[in-house]
Amino acid sequence: MKLLPLFAILFAIFPLTDTDIWWHMACAREWVTAWTPVRGPAVNVHEYFQQVVYAVYCAGGAPLLVAFKALLWGGVFALFLVPAVGRRGRRARIFDNPLAVAASAVLLFVFRYQMEMRPVAFTLLFLGVYWNAVPWLLARLVAGEKAIPGDRRAAECAKTCLVAIALLVLQWLWCRFQGLYILGPLFALLCLADALYRNRPARLPARKVASVAVPAVFVALLFVMPFLHADGLRLFLYPFGLLDRLLGLTPSAAIFASEIAENRSPLTLLLARENVLASALMVVLAVFGAVYAVMRLVRSREKLVLWTTLFVTAVLALVAERNFVLFFPVFLFAFLHHPASLISYSTLHIPLFFTPRITQTVSVVIIACLLGFWAKSLTSYDKHMVAYQRVPVNAAAWMAQHPHSGRLFNDDRAGGYLAFVNPRDSIYMDGRFILKSAEFFARYLSYAREPETFLRDADSLGVDRAVFPLRFYARWGALLGVLRESPEWDACHVDDFYIVFCKK
Repeated sequence: MKLLPLFAILFAIFPLTDTDIWWHMACAREWVTAWTPVRGPAVNVHEYFQQVVYAVYCAGGAPLLVAFKALLWGGVFALFLVPAVGRRGRRARIFDNPLAVAASAVLLFVFRYQMEMRPVAFTLLFLGVYWNAVPWLLARLVAGEKAIPGDRRAAECAKTCLVAIALLVLQWLWCRFQGLYILGPLFALLCLADALYRNRPARLPARKVASVAVPAVFVALLFVMPFLHADGLRLFLYPFGLLDRLLGLTPSAAIFASEIAENRSPLTLLLARENVLASALMVVLAVFGAVYAVMRLVRSREKLVLWTTLFVTAVLALVAERNFVLFFPVFLFAFLHHPASLISYSTLHIPLFFTPRITQTVSVVIIACLLGFWAKSLTSYDKHMVAYQRVPVNAAAWMAQHPHSGRLFNDDRAGGYLAFVNPRDSIYMDGRFILKSAEFFARYLSYAREPETFLRDADSLGVDRAVFPLRFYARWGALLGVLRESPEWDACHVDDFYIVFCKK
């Protein structure tokens, strides 16, 4: 069981595939909220994340940042699986079941590319701390000091206060790492409901007002932590914008939710035959997790926090592919923690048909194969740990050596990297799509469908250079054909992954 965080560390060693990391670091270097113009005032909810990753990058470049990312994800899975590892008694045998560990390792390998250097990694790290500390803290606050023996009361009360203060400080920091900081207070609210249910008047007739008021005040303080920052109101309201982005309620969010691959449902990606294996497995696991969580909640209110969290994160994973990372650690915990679940039950009883030695041998072979595939994948990565398939490494170097006087048009995925390595050039857009207006985004997307529109706008906007991907996220096929045939444009740089056009 304790090998799984180690597997997460190993499987998370791959280049910086998330292109947003570059505009994050560009913003950190310049201490700005966004690199390109936005449609209105915006709060930099990622400020602390950006400063941390930029500091790591400055210390050791992309390789050190990849190592940091791997350790971060290892910590995430360690925190979520700690309660499972700590279980004993009648459930202890599932934690020693090698097939369950092997199956979990297979899932970690299949979804390894979800473990990117994104702000959500810190969100899950903080949520993992909550996962372990908040249920204990609120149960202690609801039960009151009478639940503590007299000789240990002072020490335990001090411990309770220190944990509460540490969580409040963590929540204050979280507010500047990612907009999903709201998950912390919401999880605490769920834990409070569970603690009050377990200590309801039927079980605790002589409840004092303090047994409800104190934990309620603590949860309320978690919700108001954003107001202790500058731009507190906008920071507090930021998560509501995430809901808009997820559901596409406003015109700009609707385009964002429908056009960006990771914001589409894995079911939509599966029907479009994009990343078929991973998308299909996401759908199966999320549907299974949601259905099983509902079944457990209907059957009893025991483990209310676990099954409610599993259901909510499963729904989020079905809504958008990028949310799968929120569901995955919770699912692994439920899979390894609860022997009554269908998959765990099956793997637990396989040894009844095979000897323990056969079971262990099969598990070792599975894990050995995974490690072999992982080791082989390392040989295909560039030693600089930059995903040159996704960002214009060679094209950016060429453009830095050949400056131009006009504006640059770039593919959205390339914008962050260009802003980071060529800050003096005029970047057309970066990855913060949601900060653009619906009109801007629609116009930008229209260039791929109606190439003539780009030719007209290039003249009016003063664009004399354009860079496009040839393979990854290559939506620009029609426009590339028009530019190649145009007498006004020339392909001045071409490499395996990107092409640069210059106006004659």
